[in-house]
Amino acid sequence: MSARSKIIKPAGQEPDELELQVAQNVYDLEQNVPELKAELRALQFVAAKEIDNGHGKRAIVLFVPVPLLKQFHKIQARLVRELEKKFSDRHVLLVAQRRILAKPGRKARVKQQRPRSRTLTSVHEKLLEDLVYPTEIVGKRTKVRTDGSRLIKVFLDRKDHTSLEYKLDTFKAAYKKLTGKDVDFEFP
Repeated sequence: MSARSKIIKPAGQEPDELELQVAQNVYDLEQNVPELKAELRALQFVAAKEIDNGHGKRAIVLFVPVPLLKQFHKIQARLVRELEKKFSDRHVLLVAQRRILAKPGRKARVKQQRPRSRTLTSVHEKLLEDLVYPTEIVGKRTKVRTDGSRLIKVFLDRKDHTSLEYKLDTFKAAYKKLTGKDVDFEFP
């Protein structure tokens, strides 16, 4: 076992420097923290991206396979806390690597119907849930401005107000970078 075994990449693709760094830190956590050892042994991630949130703060977004997402959720709070210690100036976010299938056109020969979970809307909503995972989304409003642009207002659970307040800008920047949509996070 090595740190490289924590990354799932298609044949012929090599992980970049950031991915190797994250993989090494996850592997070190697996070796050194007895409480996380059993859970981290089977877990792997697909990719890691660094996102700038515009305030001089950066974030690392870890993409994990959808089947492993539930297992990551079990240890997410602890894992994110430990990784944020290692990457002291960056926030760490976990999201599932989901696939968007194109809407079938008139000339496309479709053998089977596109699953609802592969639609653009569904993938973007799941991404939003993944970004804020430890807390729940209690409401959502879409505001259409007079120029036609849209702003999504997301209301998060009030009980997590103190633990998530400092990450709201990071959530906003990550969602904008990954989907291109403007979003505002608030606590009702």
